[in-house]
Amino acid sequence: MKWPYNFMETSCTFFMPRKFGKMLIKAGIFLKSTKALNNTVFEYSIIFLSEYNSNGAIGFVINKPFIRKLNELEEFKHSPSFPLYDGGPVDKEHLFFIHQRPDLITNGIFIGENIYVGGKFKQAINCINNKSITAEEIKIFIGYCGWDAGELENEIEEGSWIVDEGKNGFMK
Repeated sequence: MKWPYNFMETSCTFFMPRKFGKMLIKAGIFLKSTKALNNTVFEYSIIFLSEYNSNGAIGFVINKPFIRKLNELEEFKHSPSFPLYDGGPVDKEHLFFIHQRPDLITNGIFIGENIYVGGKFKQAINCINNKSITAEEIKIFIGYCGWDAGELENEIEEGSWIVDEGKNGFMK
């Protein structure tokens, strides 16, 4: 699935839940890779699903730190050392983020459980630079995971993913 909008500065609707067996697939759930994905880019991955609709799904791998820190990227060399995550194999040229601070970062899209996707990226960087936001309140990703319509459902059906409706404290 191609990123259909400027995620950092705009909003759109994400919520189109669908029952899949006994599980409800919707934005805000987690996908845990199974042994079926061993020896792939998704081995041992936990994905936070940020969008699910009739066009497909988008999410971020939340448990794989990226090899570099924010300040090691040329554009952010004056920022403090701050963790980045390898969000997935799609669009590795852009940064994406989720956060829990709508009071500091405007235009984020509420997903649930006090999690927002995107918002004004310059505000997020300013908050990191002045230390008014912590790594427990924001995760920045290089790349994302995307599925076209029906692909994620097929992967779940074939046993590649386990759907988990909650992971308390995953931002920490």
